[in-house]
Amino acid sequence: MAVAFKLLASACHFRECQRHKVLHAFLGPLITNHISKMYSSYRRPGTSPDKAPVWKQIDFSTEKIVNGIKKHFKLLKTEIVEHATTYDGQPLHIHLWGQTRVVWKFRSRIDLNRWIASSDIEIGGKSEAYLKLGTNNKSAVFYGTLNTEVPRDGETKYSGYCGYKANIQRLPQGFFNRKKYYNWTKFNSLYLRVRGDGRPWMINIFTDPYFSHQKDDTYHYFMFTRGGPYWEEITIPFSKFFLCNQGRVQDHQYPLWLDKISTIGFTLGDQAAGPFQLEIDFIGLLMDRTHTEEFAYEQYERNTKF
Repeated sequence: MAVAFKLLASACHFRECQRHKVLHAFLGPLITNHISKMYSSYRRPGTSPDKAPVWKQIDFSTEKIVNGIKKHFKLLKTEIVEHATTYDGQPLHIHLWGQTRVVWKFRSRIDLNRWIASSDIEIGGKSEAYLKLGTNNKSAVFYGTLNTEVPRDGETKYSGYCGYKANIQRLPQGFFNRKKYYNWTKFNSLYLRVRGDGRPWMINIFTDPYFSHQKDDTYHYFMFTRGGPYWEEITIPFSKFFLCNQGRVQDHQYPLWLDKISTIGFTLGDQAAGPFQLEIDFIGLLMDRTHTEEFAYEQYERNTKF
């Protein structure tokens, strides 16, 4: 591990261009699993850290080991067959010629249960957020009440937000618990059909980073709804999304990792107290041939070379 730390420290000087490639070829899983223990995750005010030893959290059982081996070799067989006959879960002819793809749709309670509603009530706030199926079970309705009153706990300074996020735990896993992600490299835009109330929303795209110090990196862009009874179709190029870490826009911007998408979410925090509603028909992807921009934000070198 000492060698890994030295290599990682030396790689920091060159991370501007190779941020997500350094050491991953031979130390990626090792670094992610071990260094992550050195970083303390954010805890909500009033919660205590989990100090239980790691060995106490492991359940050693022979039956579970045998069942696990059977399960993972079955998954391995399934993945080999899918890899030979499909691409990214899609038939080859659809992958080659398809210009759009629906990733999330809302047609049943099962589709709705794949999403999680949250609000500042987790930190003592008074905002409320709910989920329900729309008319004729053809859409999802995100609704609630935004309350900007700051909780009187002596720690929290800001409040008044509600959010919705696709449950990352619902992502399928590969054999031997290998993480699987959404691969959107064939598309260049996010495509949504929504009906809002005129409020601005922030779209959050989460990726699974290679290194633990990037675990709080998210990509954001804004979605402006016009209100009214009519549906609107919104297209947002991936090149417009900007990088943030724990809510702070980063000085160095990097394009979205389209091959390691883990989940997506929506956040409302316009500081306008009152009821809100956002109805979504589907969330999909689009390959827009007319959009040629690779990245919308200029890059600057902080240390000028002489």
